[in-house]
Amino acid sequence: MDYYLISPTAGDPSPAALLVEEFVLCDDYTAAGIDGAEWQPEIGAWSASAELSRAIRADSSLRGRVTPVSRQEASAAFARLGGGGLPEEAGLRTLFQERRHLPTTAPLNLGSGSGARRYRILFAGELGEDGLANARTALRLEPTDHPRVVGKASASAGGHGFTWELRRIGAGIAWCVDVTARLGSGPVTALGALLHHHRQVVREQGLIPVTVERFA
Repeated sequence: MDYYLISPTAGDPSPAALLVEEFVLCDDYTAAGIDGAEWQPEIGAWSASAELSRAIRADSSLRGRVTPVSRQEASAAFARLGGGGLPEEAGLRTLFQERRHLPTTAPLNLGSGSGARRYRILFAGELGEDGLANARTALRLEPTDHPRVVGKASASAGGHGFTWELRRIGAGIAWCVDVTARLGSGPVTALGALLHHHRQVVREQGLIPVTVERFA
């Protein structure tokens, strides 16, 4: 699960609300939706969060008040907000009231004939210098000559071959991690684990994951 603290104003470290989210994934690990719940201390209750989930990805001013945090940090904030002990994740799932559905389409046939799958993990927000350096290290990126590609890396896991790159989309608009997977005979769960790892690595640098798409 992903946890976010919502502050009353940008730059204010004191949280005013807590948002809990979980991506709903298809069998091929693309995103079909986002489940979630928001803790509102003024009413002392959990509420539906689909509109808030949409807004923090679309509204840059609101996004400036949002901080991705770990479960441990969320638990401490939840106690400060008067909620007591943060429920375990199984309990949090029972609080999800409304799913934010994401567009899903069949993968495009790009005519490569290679049998490779191509994914894009899309993020809203901007990476600062420290976040960019941390993402480069965590994703083990090597520099490229492309002006919008920060770096590229490859690895083998579970009998599969993976290549990925961190890419800018526009100026201060969005970022993405593009992943090419050449699947072998091993369990396809290795692909899911890699996509999850890369999504969390970039999220930890302050960006908000928007979706996981598949292009081929």
